[in-house]
Amino acid sequence: MSEKVSLERLEQMTAQLTPEEQIKLIASIGQRLSKMRISGGTEALWRKEYASRIEAFVKMSEEMAAEPISEVDSARDIREIREERSSGL
Repeated sequence: MSEKVSLERLEQMTAQLTPEEQIKLIASIGQRLSKMRISGGTEALWRKEYASRIEAFVKMSEEMAAEPISEVDSARDIREIREERSSGL
């Protein structure tokens, strides 16, 4: 059985992912939500919840797009630092 995770904890865990992994997570959640219907609710309630989730998705996507590219390629930066250190010995 899966364990429930608070939204705050999930946000902390998501922040540890690379931007590429965060985008994949957003896409996965979006696909799941597009297939899901809120049980016991009316169509209007379902549409309102869906619109709210889409707005959150778009906001997160825009924030990800606004991040500087240099933060995304940290592996390259680490390689360059190692090469500089090894060539200086």
